[in-house]
Amino acid sequence: MSNPISPGRFEFLPPVVKNMVIINGLCFLGTYVLQTSLGLDLIEVLGMHLPGSKAYSFWQPLTHLFMHGNFEHLLFNMFSFWMFGSILENVWGSSRFLTFYLVAGVGAAFLHYLVVFLMDIRPELLWIEDQIKMANAETLLGLESRKEDLLSGPNIIGASGAVAGIWIAFATMFPNNYLYLFFFVPVKAKYLAMMYVGFELLAVVQANPTDNVAHFAHLGGMLFGFAMVRWFGR
Repeated sequence: MSNPISPGRFEFLPPVVKNMVIINGLCFLGTYVLQTSLGLDLIEVLGMHLPGSKAYSFWQPLTHLFMHGNFEHLLFNMFSFWMFGSILENVWGSSRFLTFYLVAGVGAAFLHYLVVFLMDIRPELLWIEDQIKMANAETLLGLESRKEDLLSGPNIIGASGAVAGIWIAFATMFPNNYLYLFFFVPVKAKYLAMMYVGFELLAVVQANPTDNVAHFAHLGGMLFGFAMVRWFGR
């Protein structure tokens, strides 16, 4: 099924995309300014920590979408957001697109932490709890500190999960549209989507300890993006 867009009503920079790019840029600038001038780490405050930990705050599922670790992270996310998001906003309208973006981003973050908790944190947490039961006063403090460190970090930041959802939604709606891999190799969107999913799954399987990318958040964004397009129509 195709979703034609009338050229006469296509907006190159629709309002949600424009405002989100501006807000993300201002947040990135504010992060740098407040860190250097006041020593305030916005990434720690607004990035998302594990729900239930002492570092978690109720606003973090939303605010982490506007935090980026470096300029390259911001640039790649905002370019992809504009490239595919502007098309979806023109097709869906601003309200529906904004809802999609936020749900995909928040859902991606919670799915990431659910998987990480079950696979990585919970087994070690159970071990620590067992050790605490047998610990003496000398070792108890160290175990409690280790438990809190395990629950509190690291946090996740960035719009990558939401952008992954946007990209999968685009590929689902326009599967036969050609995109240019490395700027000159034409590939249909559906095949690029398969490659993207495969890359993220491979990264999860490899579990490189030096890789600080939240691949489960990317996969979560894809899952939410695909589900919303399928369940609520194109």
